[in-house]
Amino acid sequence: MSTLDRLLPVWIGAAMVAGLLAGRWIPGLGAVLDAVAVDGISLPIALGLLVMMYPVLAKVRYDRLDTVTGDKSLMISSLVLNWLLGPALMFSLAWLLLPDLSEYRTGLIIVGLARCIAMVITWNDLAGGDREAAAVLVALNSVFQVVAFAGLGWFYLSLLPGWLGLPQVGLDVSAWEIAKSVLIFLSVPLVAGYATRKLGERAKGRDWYEGRFLPTIGPLALYGLLFAIVILFALQGDQITSHPVDVARIALPLVAYFVIMWAGSFALGKALGLSYQRTTTLSFTAAGNNFELAIAVAIATFGVTSGQALAGVVGPLIEVPVLVALVYVSLAARGWFRPAPKGQEAEHAHSTT
Repeated sequence: MSTLDRLLPVWIGAAMVAGLLAGRWIPGLGAVLDAVAVDGISLPIALGLLVMMYPVLAKVRYDRLDTVTGDKSLMISSLVLNWLLGPALMFSLAWLLLPDLSEYRTGLIIVGLARCIAMVITWNDLAGGDREAAAVLVALNSVFQVVAFAGLGWFYLSLLPGWLGLPQVGLDVSAWEIAKSVLIFLSVPLVAGYATRKLGERAKGRDWYEGRFLPTIGPLALYGLLFAIVILFALQGDQITSHPVDVARIALPLVAYFVIMWAGSFALGKALGLSYQRTTTLSFTAAGNNFELAIAVAIATFGVTSGQALAGVVGPLIEVPVLVALVYVSLAARGWFRPAPKGQEAEHAHSTT
């Protein structure tokens, strides 16, 4: 990791504080940021996430994606973790730890249904995961998100609680609402990254592209992440600081969820004999969530001031520091895996520049 990346917790902590202070001390900032939105999507946050994802997706070697799609253990494990175990775990934690707070509980269940397609790209890259595998698994999650999100929402908020004799909630969300999030937060940077690599290698060759161009644009990922965090905290700072006890109640199941999903996925990857790189990718793609989609759905269904929306907002505020911490846990656990073959190891080391 570069010096810039090694100090990541410092930068993220400073961005959180800066966002909170800006939201509290600059009059009208929240209203201005809220106004800069299109169809419920904050343009400043979208800009930060797109800038964050582009350099990482530009580093992906798209000619190696077939080595990922042929890894059945990785693909099947990811689908099971993301679409069977993840939502079920969040449902269980929400009911176990928030039995008396129905709005927050519903908001957390929605967070659990929105699988990550944005920030996970950065966490995976910082932890030295397999970029090609991350690109494939994120794309796979995106397809399943469009197809399965509404049905799973009905199952976990209405059908399953009815079977268990628990209160039921309806979720009115269109396929377009979900597809819109996928199109903006994955398709745009994915197409840009793919086009950049193809055109760059065609014009200057792979050595120039990976040795000169990628190191130049690499820091943009961190800048985009920090910008998105500042804006997110500025937008929600007042709500967060005004409800500290509620935030703490919401945070508890979230922390448990992120840690259990990551640790369980990491242990599964090790047990399946996956490499460190692919185990790391499996873990972060399983643990992360698409907070933009969760917040948009909660606001559209229950209102901007609802408890469901607050739970959605708290999601990324807890996810960011927890998954940053897990990046360092992952790096510390590299010694548990056998080293990759020399050629593969050298190629991966070169691609991390």
